[in-house]
Amino acid sequence: MDNRVKEVEDLTSQTLDPTFWNDPKRAEGIQRKIGMSKKWLDDYAALARELDDLEGIFEFQKEGMASEEEVDTQYQHTLGILEDAEFRSTLNQKEDEMNAVLTINAGAGGTEACDWSAMLLRMYKMWAERNGFKVIDLFEQEGETAGIKSASIEIRGDYAYGWLKGENGVHRLVRISPFNAQGKRQTSFSSVFVYPLIEGNEIEIIVNPDDIRWDVFRASGAGGQHVNRTESAVRVTHIPTGIVAECQQDRSQHRNREIAMTMLKSRLYQLELRKRQAEQDKIEAGKSKIEWGSQIRSYVLDDRWVKDLRSGYKIHNPDTILNGDLNEFLKAYLMWERNPTGVVEDED
Repeated sequence: MDNRVKEVEDLTSQTLDPTFWNDPKRAEGIQRKIGMSKKWLDDYAALARELDDLEGIFEFQKEGMASEEEVDTQYQHTLGILEDAEFRSTLNQKEDEMNAVLTINAGAGGTEACDWSAMLLRMYKMWAERNGFKVIDLFEQEGETAGIKSASIEIRGDYAYGWLKGENGVHRLVRISPFNAQGKRQTSFSSVFVYPLIEGNEIEIIVNPDDIRWDVFRASGAGGQHVNRTESAVRVTHIPTGIVAECQQDRSQHRNREIAMTMLKSRLYQLELRKRQAEQDKIEAGKSKIEWGSQIRSYVLDDRWVKDLRSGYKIHNPDTILNGDLNEFLKAYLMWERNPTGVVEDED
């Protein structure tokens, strides 16, 4: 908390500079950081007050001036605030505060996998809307019969990446397929990849122009007639790593190029984070990590359950999850990540 107080003081002093708004993006970033740090300080002060109230009512109870029920009510209230603060303290990395880009790709399985990818896209959009985040559609490639082959969305808001970073991996759906005339049970897979969106002057990422290749093409999916008859969609490939970023958000090819380059830099930053994490994991040999590309969650609709295979968290109402009620799964993963005890085996 002392560090956050100092940060607020330092950043606030910068806002007093007459030239502060000469760089609007930088100014907005500083004000955003001030707001987030003040929120931490306010929450900490509120927790301290609740704890003081608990100690006070406990003393009154010992003197016969308050009941055990009143003490227990205040205790449960204070405990809830403390547990929420403990969870939020897991979002302590610089990139956790950033906006996020979430990409979904259908796995093997044809139409069924494409439909599952569309269900996941809807789930994340509904989660974002329920929690006050803004969603921007960046790219979408429709499936041949139904659903989507791939899609990317930007989720904007405080700690968007911190909330969603545990969603990286393969999501498995088991259900009676509506696309199967025999009504057989079918398993489908889709991969989800989340990375922090690097904007402004937050982090300097240098990309050599000789290391990238640009392609332009006609957009597909939502967007009206214009996007489908002009080559406004762009794809940038980082040749050394093979990383690809695509964007068809804007009618302007120039604007789509800017967005795609921001996405590419963010992916390169995420790659560097993963390299650092890999090195850290070698040092902390006892810590279990789930890498992207591994199966992380199973959604079994006919048996009515959804289970995270890392934290072990499980619910028996998949409809609520598919309608965006993801917070308990996200919290369970972040708390597990702090002290992982190993991978939880699947049930089927």
